[in-house]
Amino acid sequence: MKELRHLNKYFKKYRFKILLGILITIVARIFSLIMPSYVGKSIDIVKKLSVNEIGRDQSEQLLFEYILIIIGAALLSGLFTFLMRQTIINVSRYIEYDLKNEVFDHYQFLNLNFYKRNRIGDLMNRISEDVTQVRLYGGPAVMYGINALTLFCCLVPLMFIKAPTIAFYTLIPLPILSVLIYQISKIIHKRSTKVQEYLSTLSTFAQESFSGVSVIKAYTLEGRINQELVGLAQKGKDTSMDLAKVNAWFFPLMILLIGVSNIFVIYIGGKQYINGEVSLGVIAEFILYVNMLTWPVAVVGWLTSIVQRAEASQKRINEFLKEQPSIKNEADIPSKIHGQIAFKNVSFTYEDTNIEALKNISFTIKPGETLAILGKTGSGKSTILDLVARLYDVTKGTVELDGQSIKKVNLNSLRSSIGAVPQDAFLFSDTIENNIRFGKEDASLEEIVAVAKNAVVHGNIMEFSKQYKTILGERGITLSGGQKQRVSIARALIKDPVIYLFDDCLSAVDTETEEEILKNLKSASQDKTTLIVSHRVSSAKNADKILVLENGRILQEGTHRELNNVEGYYKQLYLDQLSEKD
Repeated sequence: MKELRHLNKYFKKYRFKILLGILITIVARIFSLIMPSYVGKSIDIVKKLSVNEIGRDQSEQLLFEYILIIIGAALLSGLFTFLMRQTIINVSRYIEYDLKNEVFDHYQFLNLNFYKRNRIGDLMNRISEDVTQVRLYGGPAVMYGINALTLFCCLVPLMFIKAPTIAFYTLIPLPILSVLIYQISKIIHKRSTKVQEYLSTLSTFAQESFSGVSVIKAYTLEGRINQELVGLAQKGKDTSMDLAKVNAWFFPLMILLIGVSNIFVIYIGGKQYINGEVSLGVIAEFILYVNMLTWPVAVVGWLTSIVQRAEASQKRINEFLKEQPSIKNEADIPSKIHGQIAFKNVSFTYEDTNIEALKNISFTIKPGETLAILGKTGSGKSTILDLVARLYDVTKGTVELDGQSIKKVNLNSLRSSIGAVPQDAFLFSDTIENNIRFGKEDASLEEIVAVAKNAVVHGNIMEFSKQYKTILGERGITLSGGQKQRVSIARALIKDPVIYLFDDCLSAVDTETEEEILKNLKSASQDKTTLIVSHRVSSAKNADKILVLENGRILQEGTHRELNNVEGYYKQLYLDQLSEKD
């Protein structure tokens, strides 16, 4: 159970609720133990009445008193059992809440390489299915475990006090049961881990299928996807059946061993009754005691299964919790960002692919200047923007912000001062209004409309029946590619940051709309440091400085006029795009 030690901090946090639950459990079990004793006394009263050892009136009075005590004890036991569930099960929900928040918070701190290595379905399964398995350990397992332990601690001594010989034979099967549980639990642990791993695979497959449903339909892959799902389902069934076959041994074994205990009670108790060593009521008590032990003994197997599943799930959760982000905030004090950016002999290699995206890059942007970056696909344009936002750290060289290494700048201050518009615009399943407001939580509707107009998307929004209250589908599927890009631009504009990062964010927009947006952006980004990645000269020609990249190196550098006066990639691109426009 070493992996489950991670939960100890939560048990400590809610220790008073757990202690109260334990106390209530003990009280509930004490009241439940009153009933068998008075059932035995009632049978002895009836026996004495049958042999005229006690009068009818006295026996009826005693029976009535015993019945009231039995009913009262049952009601009180039931009440405290209810309070026990309300106390301990609630703790498991608190632990589930805390653990999910811990996992989610940790997910947010991990860098992009982590998300490249791991699949979304697996991440989702660990924060949902795995946490649920752990919750069962933190609630029902703890509750029933304490319940069984309390009953054993109270009942076993009582049985030996009442009739030691009967108690000894009754409890003989329990050590055998313990050995069997130990052996079976080891198998359960291995098979539980396989089940949880399969669920991650299934979640990933389903998530990717739903996200890529348009591609599946376009290529008529429904049959193939269904076949793959059948294969996954068959594997999942086999894995779950392997676990179920082991779990299936528990309850039959419990019932068998409890049955053996009942036989011992009847046989040994019967002999002692014949010899006059015990009363008939004691035998009846022991039969009730054995049946009271049935659930605690049976639950041992169930608890073992829960604990083994929780151990397997917590191990998977801990694997991610042990991951440390490579991008760390090394400055505790907030930083004032002015927007001067300098790359000094910067080289960068992606860990997952080992591709060297940048090779000895150097340039400087003064506060308020605009830098445009052009180049072929894979030349390293977007990588520069990622390094400015410190989504990655450089492999060699230094990125400086306002004259100091970007690593010494407070990470939260840095990213709060950036308005980024990615090429693949991501929108949330929310209203258009809230998607734009994502850049500024307290933005008014007037501010939202103003930036939407600057992004030239206001007219499109007003054509929708619910206008700015329109709910977008997942990843903004309701909108066209150009509309998604423009809503994304509006989201960046409303933030009013110090630094703008535009990553080919007008690729899905026609040239006329592009010119209008660029004109508005030029006005909105005055006195803002702006980096524009583009394949179009029209997006770059008004920049203060233009970089042309090729294979991670700077091929050309200068203004539009300077680059257009020399033969090279930029001039040729400009002429080609000019002729296309004509």
